[in-house]
Amino acid sequence: MSTLGTIGIASSTIAFSTDTGAAVTAAAEVEGLGYATLWLPGGQSNNVTLVEQVVRGTDSLVVANGILSVDQVPAAEVAATYAALAVDHPGRYLAGLGGAHGARPLDTLGAYLDELDAAQPSVPADGRILAALGPAMLRLARDRAAGAYPTLVTSQYVTDARAVLGSDRTLAVLVVVVPERDPAVARGVARESIRFLTTVPGYVRNLARMGFTTDDVADLSDRLIDQVTVWGDVETIAKRVAEYLSAGADQVVLQVNDATGGEPESTWW
Repeated sequence: MSTLGTIGIASSTIAFSTDTGAAVTAAAEVEGLGYATLWLPGGQSNNVTLVEQVVRGTDSLVVANGILSVDQVPAAEVAATYAALAVDHPGRYLAGLGGAHGARPLDTLGAYLDELDAAQPSVPADGRILAALGPAMLRLARDRAAGAYPTLVTSQYVTDARAVLGSDRTLAVLVVVVPERDPAVARGVARESIRFLTTVPGYVRNLARMGFTTDDVADLSDRLIDQVTVWGDVETIAKRVAEYLSAGADQVVLQVNDATGGEPESTWW
């Protein structure tokens, strides 16, 4: 697997673009700025085809799903894309997997990984990463994937997750970043950016494990916002990103939202 670099970029604008040519052009711009990895959010959609086009339309960019829902995207499709890209672009596709929301998510993800193992050719462990949060899911990411891709976490969580994963697994942390100095504006944008996730049971449980109260989560308190998102001027943002790296993250993935709540039209970063 090619190095991911210490800073990655996540872009919903690219991931959900209806203009493939524009998406590839934007990805090339990210690459031109020197970033090694582009993460394409998946949600409940399937962007495997776009991943392949972005890889083929750039020179060295590693492209990762961030993430694909295993409840929505067949393992055979991921395996076919991985195999096709491995021929002439080896190490440039990282399959980010998660979204198992049924009664037994560990079993669901485990069965999906079994399918990737059994594919001909297989998708190796270092070619996939899991959207892991809790201890059991982190252990699965350690044992059967390149590592973990958590979000909505504190720097202390990163230290704890690193202890579970060990030193030889990848820990890439997605962080909402709001380049805004005004606290009320910045926190307001951050709140809207993470509001949906704080209604998802797995994230709610993980916030409780990190010490946030029911009221913190319900109200999206300043304390919660300030610890699981990043906002401020460039120097403040750089300092907070450095905290995640010092805590044990291999890469911090920036999801940049401006004061309007959307991604900047141009490259703030």
